[in-house]
Order: sequence, then structure tokens, then C-alpha cells
Amino acid sequence: MAHRLARIITRTGDRGQTGLGDGERVAKDDPRIRAIGDVDELNSALGLLLAEPDLPADARAILIGIQHQLFNLGGELSFPNPPADRRLIHAAHVKALEDGAARLDADLPPLKDFILPGGCRAAALAHLARAICRRAERSLVTLAQTATLSEPTRHYINRLSDLLFILARFLNRAAQKEDVRWISEPQKQNGISCP
Repeated sequence: MAHRLARIITRTGDRGQTGLGDGERVAKDDPRIRAIGDVDELNSALGLLLAEPDLPADARAILIGIQHQLFNLGGELSFPNPPADRRLIHAAHVKALEDGAARLDADLPPLKDFILPGGCRAAALAHLARAICRRAERSLVTLAQTATLSEPTRHYINRLSDLLFILARFLNRAAQKEDVRWISEPQKQNGISCP
């Protein structure tokens, strides 16, 4: 296999521009670059979650697959208006997220209250990844105002945030921790206290 990244330090971005997959140079704060960066940050957050030592095997397998698809999503974003045969995110990837979410959610109790990010460390990391995922989704919405994005790409990032929410609850349950329930002001007034 040829070396794809022969040089990491190129100095080509020193003036605030970077190259897209088709060779076009754009500002580093271009909406496309922001979206790519947010997807990369999300992938990094998932890498941090995957570093947790006691992650359940099913969750680990799902997250590793997602990391690869996020790398593909970033690659797709790096080419403005790629033809259909060069798109890397497809409806099957969205379906895989839905199936994974259904497996993780199968034994969880129904939610009766809103929950706050927290519980065990792995669940907190999943919630953080979910929040980053929502930011990545907002970046894609902004980009879609001036560029064409495929439906599967938009659907994938939306489903992923749902899966990460379910994953956080799954990880709390696996760690035998309760989800952190949000307590509203009226509940506080009725004798339910919080620290």
C-alpha cells in the first residue's frame, strides 16, 4: 500500500485556507470545513468513550462501526456535490443505526422524566458525544443552505444523536447506575429536593 500521508506538516494552511477533496482551497471557517470539523470532533469523542475499559461488547461494536462511518461522512463532505456513485453514506447505514438503537433500547425501562447528562463515566461521555453530534447536525443544516447534501447524510447524523442518548441510558444500566432525573421547580416546591 502506498503512503497516503507522506507529510503531515505542509504549511499550506498557514494563511487560513485548507484544501477540499477536489483541490479547491477554502477558508478554514467555511461552513463545509466547520461541518467536517464538527464530525471529526464527534468521532474523537467516540474514541474517548471507546477508551473506557468496561464498555459492553455490543456497545463497543456499534461505536467502532459508527467511527468508520463518521470518517466516511467527513470524506463525503470534503467533496462538494459528489456524484451519487461517490456518496459514502447510504440508507443502509441509517438503518444500521436504527437497528443498533433498538437493540440497546430493548431492555431499558420507559422514560417517565427528562434526564440530565451523567450517571457513570461512560454514560456521561455518551451524553457529551450526543451534544457534539447535535452541533454537527446544526453545521450540516447550515451547510445545506448553500450546498447539496444527500438525505442519508442528514438522516444519519440525526439518528446518531438518538442512538447516543439511548446508549447513555444503556451504559448506566450496565453499570447499575440510575439515570440522573431532572427535577422541575414545581417538584422542588413539593418537597423533592436536590443537592
